[in-house]
Amino acid sequence: MLEFLNNINPIIAALLATLFTYAITVLGAALVFFFKKINKNFMDAMLGFAAGVMVAASFFSLLAPSIEMANSLKMNSWLTAFLGFFSGGVLLFIGDKIYDYFMSKKKKEKSSSLKRCLMLVSSISLHNIPEGMAVGVAFGSLAYNLNGATPLAAIILAFGIGLQNFPEGTAVSVPLRREGFSRKRAFFWGQFSGIVEPIAGVIGALLVLKIRIILPFLLAFAAGAMIYVVVQELIPESQTNEKKDLMALFTLVGFSVMMILDVALG
Repeated sequence: MLEFLNNINPIIAALLATLFTYAITVLGAALVFFFKKINKNFMDAMLGFAAGVMVAASFFSLLAPSIEMANSLKMNSWLTAFLGFFSGGVLLFIGDKIYDYFMSKKKKEKSSSLKRCLMLVSSISLHNIPEGMAVGVAFGSLAYNLNGATPLAAIILAFGIGLQNFPEGTAVSVPLRREGFSRKRAFFWGQFSGIVEPIAGVIGALLVLKIRIILPFLLAFAAGAMIYVVVQELIPESQTNEKKDLMALFTLVGFSVMMILDVALG
């Protein structure tokens, strides 16, 4: 598998990887056909584990290679990493504020089910864009043979993002089902929220390959976006569980798995 990725065009690799993360969203959305309510312990444990994987991936697969490449390009490494990292988080912060603004306006009106659906989908889709780009950047950076930027690291990053896409797909389809949507319609909107990831993944890989000078910034940007999602969504949601300490352990396990695979096998 790793040899295959070494020989394949990074753009194709990014597309395949983000199609995988999208497929996991589809699987999560498909739970609406079987359940009206998903076991909270299972969902929170998965979110905690995914948070750990994404934190580790943000450093070992994105920030560290960003700093290394900035140094090799004779750039100011700490400034490049800071600007990229902070910009990634700020972009999602602004997106959340825009979403909150429109949601508050809609609450004052008698929103139709379609409007509520579009708001829910747009919120998840907004976060899927930088996640897809993070995978695209990770695979695109393989062309430069950076330490930490390995096929295995890129695969694990895609796996971690895919893992947290599972509850995201469910988080769209199941609530819509409870609001009276048919199972097919709820599933459609649930899977639709993840379709932006393959698009963003290909764009990320293209940017990395065509404009090498911005790779350090983009790697750090993807790391900042991922950390924002972890801190703002995944960890707080997993900590709503009554067994907070156990959920925290799942986060540690996720980080450890990513770290061991990346450092020992990368």
